[in-house]
Amino acid sequence: MNTKAETKSSILFKALDKVFDKKINKARVKLIALFIIALNQVRTVGFEKLSIAFEHSAKKDSSLRRIQRFIASFDLQYDLVAKLVFTLLPTEPPYRLSLDRTNWKFGSKDINILVLAVVYKSIAFPILFKVEPKAGNSSTQQRINIMNNYIKLFGIDTIDCLLADREFIGEKWIGYLNLNHIKYHIRVRNNFWVIMPGTGRRIKASWLFNQLKVNQFKFHENIVMVNNVLCYISGSKVFDKEGKPELQIIISFNNPQRANTLYKERWQIESAFKALKSSGFNLEDTHLTEPDRVQKLLALVIIAFTWAYVIGIEQDIISPVKTKKHGRKAKSIIIYGLDYISNVLFNNDLNKFKECCEFLSCT
Repeated sequence: MNTKAETKSSILFKALDKVFDKKINKARVKLIALFIIALNQVRTVGFEKLSIAFEHSAKKDSSLRRIQRFIASFDLQYDLVAKLVFTLLPTEPPYRLSLDRTNWKFGSKDINILVLAVVYKSIAFPILFKVEPKAGNSSTQQRINIMNNYIKLFGIDTIDCLLADREFIGEKWIGYLNLNHIKYHIRVRNNFWVIMPGTGRRIKASWLFNQLKVNQFKFHENIVMVNNVLCYISGSKVFDKEGKPELQIIISFNNPQRANTLYKERWQIESAFKALKSSGFNLEDTHLTEPDRVQKLLALVIIAFTWAYVIGIEQDIISPVKTKKHGRKAKSIIIYGLDYISNVLFNNDLNKFKECCEFLSCT
């Protein structure tokens, strides 16, 4: 008979061990459980603070060394993390995907992360990601690799469409999307040349939509050629971040009449970056600069982020977050979930914590 008392980390360990299906060593799963619990409590990736919050009989220095060894040497299977996040998604496929890049600088080192995420209401769930030690745009091959990996893991039928900003253009990249019939709505620069296949007429993209007024939208009914690839094109006039009117031109695989509405969902990935950084887990607190280590750390943070968000959704159903006069919620769903888990942990309510962990073990 097992008389060993249950702890918060042992409860989370059982849930994660079931999810990972023995594909990760039990000792590593225990470390992941301890890490995620501590991360929910201190909300920073600083190893010193995390090690203090470890629910473990070992001293802080010992816990700190365990974290450092895990990040430095353990070969984490990122596809397992992607599958976990995918099964926790609060809606059914097909999904709208957003491809974007976030970066920060630590000293003289650039940290650059390419992220493919599922957009959902006011947030996005990172599914796959790649860390690079450089500034600047991602390469075409990196984008193709991340899309191919998604398709391998989850199937092309789970993609409704792909949303991306002006960085994610290029003949080979758009050609890849066309060839694989991946629907997309991607913004392009206003100075791109557009060729009308029927007549061969060549015109700048901005000239097609210059007559638009603010909040007006127009789509071109016929297929055009942009960057030597065939696509549909649409445009609208919007306000930029400084409140100045600007053209927003989007190329699409199909359904250009929906491009403006769907493209607006792309900003949700910015909310996810904010939650991973300043308003949630303070990812930029890390002093790590080696890409593999940053990627490992990010994977653990994404597990905690996704878990907290689905808990927040559940709690918002039970006890809705108050809405302020301006129409926004008084607290974001991710913070609502984090606060709930933190309170459960602080009060050592094992029954409620088991309920939280069931979201993971029922995947």
